Amino acid sequence: MPSVLVIHGPNMNLLGTREPEIYGSVTLDQLNEQLRGLADELQLSVDIIQTNSEAEIVSAIQNAMGSYAVIILNPAGLTHTSVSIRDAIAACGVPTIECHVSNPYRRALTEPFRATSMTAPACAGVIAGFGTASYLIALHAARMLAEEV
Repeated sequence: MPSVLVIHGPNMNLLGTREPEIYGSVTLDQLNEQLRGLADELQLSVDIIQTNSEAEIVSAIQNAMGSYAVIILNPAGLTHTSVSIRDAIAACGVPTIECHVSNPYRRALTEPFRATSMTAPACAGVIAGFGTASYLIALHAARMLAEEV
């Protein structure tokens, strides 16, 4: 059974309470349960971590080599700043899907710094703007990528 690593980045632990008008009311625990249920349906093994640390994200990506078929990564605010995460994605060789609850490109209209993703060019694809369903869509995409590996 192919294994998928889901990495929730900074502030995702506040999901459900942080700016619900942007991120919705689903909590991180609820989202993780949805991911586990869908993974079972898709015959995927899923491991899920959340960290507010850039270094821990880099280490998790590096440690994924040889253990996971696909990574689903929400680098959150680090999307726009982290060359280190981008380089880890490029170096690890594990297909990675960048995932966002909100649409950073729409948000860039009022927050211009969100217009650039440092990590997206190293990823197989980007799914954003569908609320927490972005993760479920990403898990379907991970299933397709796992079949290609």
